[in-house]
Amino acid sequence: MSNETNAPAENKMGVMPVNRLLITMALPMMISMLVQALYNVVDSIFVARLSEDALTAVSMAFPVQNLMIGVSTGLGVGINSLLSRELGKKNFEGANRVAMHGVLLEGIGYLIFLLVGLTATRLIFVLQGASDEITQYGVDYLTIILCFSFGIYTEVLFERLLQSTGKTIFTMFTQGLGAIFNIIFDPLLIFGIGPFPEMGIKGAAAATVLGQIVAGILALVLNFRFNEEVQLKLKGFRPVPRIIGNILYIGVPSILMVAIGSVMTFSINKILVVFSSTAVAVFGVYFKLQSFAFMPVFGMNNGIVPIVAYNYGARKPDRIKKTIRLGMLYAECIMLAIFILMQTIPAQLLRLFSASDDMLSIGVPALRTISYSFLLAGICVVCTSFFQALGSGVSSMLISFLRQLVVLVPLAYLLAQTGNLAMVWYAWPIAELVSLAFSIIFFVRLDRKLLKPIRDEQKTPA
Repeated sequence: MSNETNAPAENKMGVMPVNRLLITMALPMMISMLVQALYNVVDSIFVARLSEDALTAVSMAFPVQNLMIGVSTGLGVGINSLLSRELGKKNFEGANRVAMHGVLLEGIGYLIFLLVGLTATRLIFVLQGASDEITQYGVDYLTIILCFSFGIYTEVLFERLLQSTGKTIFTMFTQGLGAIFNIIFDPLLIFGIGPFPEMGIKGAAAATVLGQIVAGILALVLNFRFNEEVQLKLKGFRPVPRIIGNILYIGVPSILMVAIGSVMTFSINKILVVFSSTAVAVFGVYFKLQSFAFMPVFGMNNGIVPIVAYNYGARKPDRIKKTIRLGMLYAECIMLAIFILMQTIPAQLLRLFSASDDMLSIGVPALRTISYSFLLAGICVVCTSFFQALGSGVSSMLISFLRQLVVLVPLAYLLAQTGNLAMVWYAWPIAELVSLAFSIIFFVRLDRKLLKPIRDEQKTPA
């Protein structure tokens, strides 16, 4: 596998018709991430039946929980992009080295959040202004989530190795199994059904981490059994700073994007808690519903990244262009459908979370107002996949920073000073409009810098 004479045949990412390839690559991940988003929603639905304080605690845990997942998936973006480019160049030994460094970096990521889970969970809720009861709920939930997060790091690593070689159908199985496990065990462990103990909010956390561990084990098994293009060999492995640097160069901007999102969520929680803890709960419900809306698009994003990276390595810019155009079309169709739902049945969506009359009065206008941002977001997400695949994750990070910390948080704070909570929600569509403008500018610049020279070279007669 180390030279071209015994290398595998041309990968489908370089030869399959683009539309069929994109559907083949993205659909399994879209389905699996939809299922994954579903169990996040179901998790909150069951927690809401404990109390509104429990739901608020889960909402306040979200910034750190999201950052933990962001570190694993951000490293995965770097691994995926670099590995796909090596495969596009037919450098199979290089791909194997990238994979082994991925194992090292994901392991370090887990250890960092294990330390946070053991030492800092209470402080996280105190800093957000949570009441004593909400804080205790939050500590019980987040400590389990962080200390047993090795499952999500294992799952993401081995799913990215499969995705890099075009075997995305397997990620549907891994994420789907983890999600189904969580959905089944959520009520069993929260409410103590049958032989299971009644664990309350700890049961929600336990069901989540157990689902991640099951998915991680399956991803590992599938990778070793079916992924012949990437081989993990511990014997003789030595960390290479250059490879670590390349993975981090691509992946850290993605991690920072999530970190920016976590800081934004943390800040918005502090702004909203001044109005009421119910406003924080509404914001948490919105994030759960948003995840359900965006997960199909993020799933497609995960399918686009290896296609673009592979074809960049194989010097096929026309396939990249067509992939991005189709991705934008499909993303906007998904976002339009979710926008219509948010506009027509917001009360029914909120009632899934045992919404009180007070929560409905706050939540209905919130969902309707924020959903206007969805009409713009699909294009921005696909631009992000383009930046990541071509190694310009910094562009994604800058756009995310501008949208969430330069525009969204300050604007939400200023609108909150009116004393009218309904005004705060307008910060989202305004911030998304700014994000769209800069996404287009950065997209055009990167296309001219990296792809136009290849197109010009291919047009020049030999």
